[in-house]
Amino acid sequence: MLVLGEAAAALDNGAFLGALLESMDAAVIACDRDGRVVFANRAMRETAGFGPDGPLPPDFDEQAHRLLTTPDHRPMSRSETPLFRALHGEYVVSEDVLVRRPGHRLRIFNTSAQPIPGPDDERLGAVAVAHEVTALRRVERFRNCHIAVEHALKKSRTAAEAAPGVLRAVTATLGWPSAELFLIDHATGMLQSVGHWDSSGLDPEGFFGHTPVRGQAITGRVWESGQPIWVPDIALSADLRTAHERERVQICLRRGVRTALAVPVRDGGTLLGVLTCYAGTQEYEPDLLTVLLDGVAAQIGIFVAQRRAEELSRQLASAQGDFVDLVGHELRTPLTSITANATLLAEEAAGLDPDVRHMAQVIARNAAVLQRIADSLLDLAGLDGGHLRLDLGEVDLAALLADAVTDLRLKGDRLTLVTELPAELHLPGDTGRLRQVVDDLLSNAVRYSPPGAPIHITLRADDTMADLCIADSGIGTPAEEQDRVFDRFFRGSNVRHHGTTGSGLGLSLARAVILLHGGSITLSDNRPSGTIVCVRLPLAGP
Repeated sequence: MLVLGEAAAALDNGAFLGALLESMDAAVIACDRDGRVVFANRAMRETAGFGPDGPLPPDFDEQAHRLLTTPDHRPMSRSETPLFRALHGEYVVSEDVLVRRPGHRLRIFNTSAQPIPGPDDERLGAVAVAHEVTALRRVERFRNCHIAVEHALKKSRTAAEAAPGVLRAVTATLGWPSAELFLIDHATGMLQSVGHWDSSGLDPEGFFGHTPVRGQAITGRVWESGQPIWVPDIALSADLRTAHERERVQICLRRGVRTALAVPVRDGGTLLGVLTCYAGTQEYEPDLLTVLLDGVAAQIGIFVAQRRAEELSRQLASAQGDFVDLVGHELRTPLTSITANATLLAEEAAGLDPDVRHMAQVIARNAAVLQRIADSLLDLAGLDGGHLRLDLGEVDLAALLADAVTDLRLKGDRLTLVTELPAELHLPGDTGRLRQVVDDLLSNAVRYSPPGAPIHITLRADDTMADLCIADSGIGTPAEEQDRVFDRFFRGSNVRHHGTTGSGLGLSLARAVILLHGGSITLSDNRPSGTIVCVRLPLAGP
């Protein structure tokens, strides 16, 4: 009974309440009716930079108030503080207050405050409770940072153009002053700066734009290892010992930089560059910050890889176009001469030796093949470059198909051509070019089908489009290659292994012609084997 009585007395004199408040992780502060701070628990004292024990210093309120800023980073006036507002009768619920201690990281506290009522509604003072939410707010800002980075990347054409916006979003999220993006140059293999962001207002001379040394300093070590590196205090780091590293440390210290974090920029397993960020205060959340920068670096890596792939594609297309144009022109003149003379020789070879006559015929036949390839190359170059235009008129596509089928039947035996054509189907088009497409498609169907296998040609129309489909039961095209069959010079792997000759230009030329007509051409499987090529053409003008 005596022990219980002592405990009850302890509760009555406030010892238990005081011990409870002192043990809380939340910072608690209270003032009297005149606004004088009369209580601050251990967490509040440590937040303000005071010792945890002993009486409150006389200037505690003044010193602590100097550390407070609003969420928009404005110094907080006394009348804006939650404690002062509660003293005047307001109930403050869950508002963020920022604490900036010189030489320390920014901390964010979610704060609530209320008046302390007395008898007869007399106000005895006010109390405020603050829970640190720095990590939580950073996570929220990280999400917004990724959105801002994505926006900056989407509106940019190059990494250099995107870098300032990306780095501004990163440094604003971290609350750090500076960041720099480095990418590996394809031509030299060196790591080079492509952009930076700095909010310190200091002279950037010597700090940004340096050329990293592989394996040295923070950026160079990430370049070599491909792993993130965190240096909480570069002034105390024992790892930075080379002359280059000591020089970089001194440059950083002169700018007030204490902490650095660098992460690799990758595309899959390929290292593309390094993202390096600098802080003027020591930071204590390396894992959280590394996760943020890894996410941003991944966004940058995807962007850089896509842009490089697009640039490579443009260069390849340009080189291929130049090749097509050059070869077409360079081949046409000599081939015309060879074809004409070989044909004349073959036609007048009645009195020649049979072997000589056969050689003349072989020359004429193969020269004609080369002539068709050169003509196709020039057609492609002209159609893609806009130099060749369609000769538009009214075309009866049904009659054109019927003529093409008849001509094909006359050229060879063992052909089974099954047609389903309307009596007539008129649309605007270039008769010569459309006949060229039809002949190429029919020729492909015959070439890649077994002798005598049926080839189905159907032509239908709705209110706006004509649909021409040619279905064979030949060797088909592997599914993973169907998107590439319309590329210049591409031939399916099964076609090459099958030993069938061809230039890989026919479908490319067909697509160019159909696109100029405002139509489309697609390829799909014909079950159980073979290919279906479908051409759609508008009934109105392109």
